[in-house]
Amino acid sequence: MKEILNSLLEAYKLIISFDKEIYGIIILSLMVTIMSTVISAVLAVPSGILISSKEFKGKSILVRLISTFMGFPPVVAGLVVYLLLSRKGPLGRLELLFTPSAMVIAQVVIVVPIITGLTIGAVKLKVGPVQETCRGLGIGSTKTLAMLFHECRYPIISAIIAGYGRAISEVGAIMLVGGNIQYNTRVMTTAIVLETGKGNYDKALALGAILLAISFIINWMIQYIQEGI
Repeated sequence: MKEILNSLLEAYKLIISFDKEIYGIIILSLMVTIMSTVISAVLAVPSGILISSKEFKGKSILVRLISTFMGFPPVVAGLVVYLLLSRKGPLGRLELLFTPSAMVIAQVVIVVPIITGLTIGAVKLKVGPVQETCRGLGIGSTKTLAMLFHECRYPIISAIIAGYGRAISEVGAIMLVGGNIQYNTRVMTTAIVLETGKGNYDKALALGAILLAISFIINWMIQYIQEGI
């Protein structure tokens, strides 16, 4: 018990002393996750709105596939990206493996289905009334899609925040493609695994506390948005 209390005290000291290594890891984590979430949102939100608002052959199969990939094992996603970016892979010449860019790609693969699936579910509830109203007013398809986005903006924002929460908590995929390299690709989750294995509980607890605070903020934002709908 005494060792745990000492580790907690040291973790607190690391946080308030603005330890260079600790905050470097935090900044890199935020940069990678924010970038991957923005890219994912740009790809997923329009796709989710289009899929939910249009009728086409194979739509039910596509929706089921997206739902399946919402639970895509992160390690498998990391393996796929690793094979694509490896020297013998089709994208090996880009030399992105073991870089922050590779980590962003892996997180995009994981997050896009989540935001897309949640967006489809949100738009599905309002697509009928909105389309009927727009047809009655003679509004074109482009403006109808914009109206759908406006009407579903709060659940869509919640979907994006949920995607960010998934990205910030990811371990397996980014460890595979990033390599957990100090001062280069080491983020909070991978650093916690490493430091715990080494017995450096003070660093692990410091990073864990920051990660827990971020998770709390994310969940609070989702709940706040949902209560405001």
